[in-house]
Amino acid sequence: MNLAYCGIRVSHLERSLEFYVGVMGLKQIGRGKMNHGGIYVMLQDEKTKQKLELNWYPRESKFHTEYVLGEGIDHLGFIVDDVRKIYSELISKGAIPAVAPWQEIKGDDKSWIGFVKDPDGIWIELINH
Repeated sequence: MNLAYCGIRVSHLERSLEFYVGVMGLKQIGRGKMNHGGIYVMLQDEKTKQKLELNWYPRESKFHTEYVLGEGIDHLGFIVDDVRKIYSELISKGAIPAVAPWQEIKGDDKSWIGFVKDPDGIWIELINH
């Protein structure tokens, strides 16, 4: 597994983009719509190459919750070779199931994605591209 980025939940996507790009100097390197209606924007620091994913969820999304200060960490993203295998292995070692693996298809891009939780409830995304 390779830690790829940290994702935070934002309450107002454009305002957050103005801040992280305009004020903090990060560069937008990707953007997309999730199957459940949410929008993600991947940002990167040009010098360190560290990545930050902004996640916004509409009220209809199964992942939407009321925004509470201090609960903005959305998930940590790990790139893995086989999402279903690693998901099962992590659960057998004590990770808490969050969302069972599914295949997300966007045009020619097919990714497997799944989520587990750490002991404190922080979501961990497992993804392959």
